[in-house]
Order: sequence, then C-alpha cells, then structure tokens
Amino acid sequence: MNLMPVAILGIAFAFGVPVSYALVLCVIPYFFADPYIASTVIVQRMVSNTESTSMMAAPFFIIAGCIMNYSGATNRLLSLADSMVGHMIGGLGHVNILLSTLMGGISGSGAADAAMECKLLVPEMEKRGYGRAYSGAITAASACITPIIPPGVGLVIFAVVCEVSVGKLMCAGYIPGMLMCVGMMAVNTKIARKRGYMAAHEERVPRKEVWKVAKEASWALIIPFGLILGLRAGAFTATEGGAIISIYSLFIGRYIYKELEFKQLPKIFLEAVFAIGPVMLVLCAANVFSYYLSWERIPQAITELLISVAGNKYVFLLMVNVLMLVLGMFLDGMACMMIIAPLLAPVATALGVDLIHFGIVMVLNCAIGAITPPFGTYLFLVSGTIHVKTESLVKEIWPFIGVCIAVLLLITYVPSLVTIIPDLIYGNM
Repeated sequence: MNLMPVAILGIAFAFGVPVSYALVLCVIPYFFADPYIASTVIVQRMVSNTESTSMMAAPFFIIAGCIMNYSGATNRLLSLADSMVGHMIGGLGHVNILLSTLMGGISGSGAADAAMECKLLVPEMEKRGYGRAYSGAITAASACITPIIPPGVGLVIFAVVCEVSVGKLMCAGYIPGMLMCVGMMAVNTKIARKRGYMAAHEERVPRKEVWKVAKEASWALIIPFGLILGLRAGAFTATEGGAIISIYSLFIGRYIYKELEFKQLPKIFLEAVFAIGPVMLVLCAANVFSYYLSWERIPQAITELLISVAGNKYVFLLMVNVLMLVLGMFLDGMACMMIIAPLLAPVATALGVDLIHFGIVMVLNCAIGAITPPFGTYLFLVSGTIHVKTESLVKEIWPFIGVCIAVLLLITYVPSLVTIIPDLIYGNM
C-alpha cells in the first residue's frame, strides 16, 4: 500500500490521463485504506492550496499577460525588435526571437507568446520567402525564452512550491534568457545564409528612429524592471505586484496606447480563466500528492538515496537534467516541476546547490520539454495554428533545441551566470 499511489500514477500517465486527475486518483485508494487518515483530507489539501496568498501571484501575472496582448504593447515591441535587428541577414527570424525575449517581460507565458507570434509573424515570414515549417520552428523555440525572463509564471510557481524568494528568482532569469536569445540568433544567421533568407529591410534604421520606437514601447518595457525594483524595495509582495501589473496593463492599453476597449474585458478575462484553470488544478492536485509523499517520508528517502548515489552536486545536477529532459518529452514540463521540484529541493540544499540556481535549471528544463518531441506542447500549439505537420516542425527545430541544451549545461555548471544579478541586487545572503 505504501507505494501503490506511485504505481497507479505511472499507469495513469502511460494511459494518457491528464496530470491533475492522475495525481488525485492515484492517492484515493491509499487514503481510503489508511485508518489513521480521514479520506476527506483529499478535498482539504486541494482547498488549502487555493487559500495561499502567494499562490495568487501566478493568476495575476497570467491576467496581466492576457491584457497586454490586447493593449497594443505587442505591436510596439514588434516595431522595436524590427528596428533593432530587421536589417540583419535572416532579419524576420531575428525579429521573432527578439520579440519573444521582449515579450518575456510582459506575458511570462511561452504558450501565449507562441500563439501570438504564429498569427503576427509567421504569415509575414512566409511572404518574405521563409519556409512555413522553419517559421513555426523558430516561433516555438523562441517561446522557450519567454518563461525565463521575469515575470515568468514558471518562476513564480517554483518560488511558491519550494519556498524561495520570488524577487531573487526573477532577477536570476535575465542572463540565461539573453544567452538563449543570442544563441538562437546565431543559429538563425547560419541557416539564413545557407537558405538565402534576406533582411527584412536593406538599411539599418537610423538611431533617432530607433529611439522614437523605443520611447513608444517604454511603457511596456518598464514592467519587469519596475516589478523587480518594487520587490527589492519591499514596496509590494509578488502577489500584490501581479495585481499592480494587471491594473497598469489595463491603464496603458486604454489610456496610453488607446487600443483596449472596456467591452473587450469579458473576452480577456475568459481567456485568462482558461489559461489559469489548468495551472491551478495541477497545483491543487500536486498538493494532495505531496501530502502523501510527506506522510510516507518519501522525500527523505529520496534525499538519502540521491546523496549516496550522486556523491556531489555536479553529478546530482546532471541527473536532474537528464531526468527532466526525458520526462519533458512525455509529460507537461510545468506539471513535472510541481511534482519533482519539492522532492529534489531538499537534496539540492543538502548537496550545497543554491535553490535560486536550482530553480532556473528546473524552469529551463520545463521550457525545453515544451519543444521536444513526441509530446512538446509548443510543437502541437504551433503546428495546429499554422497548419503544418508536426514532423516537419520537428526537423527544423533541432538546431534550436541544441542551443537550449547548451545554455542549460552552461548555467548548470557555471552557477554564477544565474546568481550574479540576484547577488548584486539583494546581496550575497
């Protein structure tokens, strides 16, 4: 009976049962059979998770991202990206990558970014001679940058489930995100030269014009920096920051860019509900499963086992990367992180791994899982939106997956790339 929920969970995953349902179903026989635990604990643990004020941060950031998609900020950021890199070989590919990086500070959701760029950029890339599969591949791959740049929803969720500083974790995402941006642009340049993908416009945009476009986009660009400064100064918590950004997004969309109408709000909030619902359901279900694990002291057993096997933090981090990359091919990366991160965080701490560093490694692994076959969520999202075969998309995306894995290994074994900005802002404490 002690390990029966784990066996049931594995069977449920094998049969394709949604993660949230599988996490609850697997523990029902266990709690009903145990005479020392009331079966009502299942509902109690699920409800208790919704009462956490820290957990409210994720819905607020998702709502802010949905509002921003209707506010006109996306078009300003697109113009800024085009003015900065559109003159380079493979210009629209670079614009696609840079826009995802800029959108990381706005939406925090890779799926939202991929869906938006499929409609906004892929048709234009096709007109300029880019292959549809390649356009989709670069869109899906660059969407992996978005969750790493604050206020990425994955960063907030890791901070909540592992009880670490949201502000520090957000600061830590900048350098990995920029490394992915530069690496993908380098790959795009090489492919563009080989295939003859030309620049979006022949001449470099004058610096004065770039400044003008940047000034228009500045209302959106200040969001991530304002959030981090507010968190560092103690002006607000992460949850309050999410609410403030939601209101700010509504303000600039209605009164600055003047593209958001109040009559659009029901549609925006409905879209946000559909985005928030699956995330919160998995979080609540994961809390029930975590209670079972704690009751059986499984995390402590895993800690002792991994410490004896891994021996040091470098081997441990390699094992974590391999585990997450394999699981990410078959399961939703965010769900994997919610289940596995609380289990492995004590091991990481025991082996001397900084939890801020560990958090970025976990979130990046989740992002990579979204573009790796056979079940990468971004792959299916993009292929369905632009009507291209998933197999064609997979063939084009491998070089970009290589960039993501290279950055993952780099930040895994050079932790200062992750911790330098949090240490500068918060101090080495």
